[in-house]
Amino acid sequence: MTAVQGTAVDIPTEDGIADAYLVRSGDERPRPAVLLYQDAFGLRPHLRSMADRLAGAGYTVLVPNVFYRHGRAPVVELPEFIDPEARPEIFEKVGPLIMGLARQPDLFKRDAGAYLRWLADSPLVVDGPVAITGYCMGARLALYTAGAYPERVAAAAGFHGGRLATDAPDSPHLAAEHITAEVYFGHADQDHSLPEEQIKRFEEALSAAGVRHRCEVYPGAQHGYTQADTSSYDAEADERHWAALLDLLKRTF
Repeated sequence: MTAVQGTAVDIPTEDGIADAYLVRSGDERPRPAVLLYQDAFGLRPHLRSMADRLAGAGYTVLVPNVFYRHGRAPVVELPEFIDPEARPEIFEKVGPLIMGLARQPDLFKRDAGAYLRWLADSPLVVDGPVAITGYCMGARLALYTAGAYPERVAAAAGFHGGRLATDAPDSPHLAAEHITAEVYFGHADQDHSLPEEQIKRFEEALSAAGVRHRCEVYPGAQHGYTQADTSSYDAEADERHWAALLDLLKRTF
């Protein structure tokens, strides 16, 4: 692991300015880029620490505040540790933000284009495609981005993603036919937002589209198992996620 340096950056989009966290190697040499998409709780210290760990493995990592239309991060104030008692009040506030993006995937795809352009123009990023990793709602965003910009995305990973393969006409799994990236998804075994039938439909869509992929179910893991500042955290599943993600990135770059 190398020393890293993180900073706040602003990314122009068609609808305003998206604030983001950028972290890179301390020597400021250009590195392959990883776009990290947040979970429902948003850009906060824990996500910055995850980005720092990725950067220490040799990447330039960008974590955009995908809720930027509603303010700079933190858009919703959060406790240091998110326990079950805190969740109802938090989701009263973040729920509408999540649904706003879920109902308008084209809006998000436009934002994704801005994030990718910003990375392409950065002197801290090597020329070439990027990788994406997403968590919870970010797993869906990773699929939308990989499908909308296949020439820019070489690898896409998602962890404890929910509602990946619904009956909706804009369900994330329908992006599979456009994806050229290699894909890895780690599903939570105890995730009510991703029942077994959706897991099956998701993998069938990837296979039918000829997407190089591996999907695994992490036994006993709860939705949110990678998020150490929540009660859903599972240390064993989290380390499995890191091993799978870093393995995917090594094959990609």
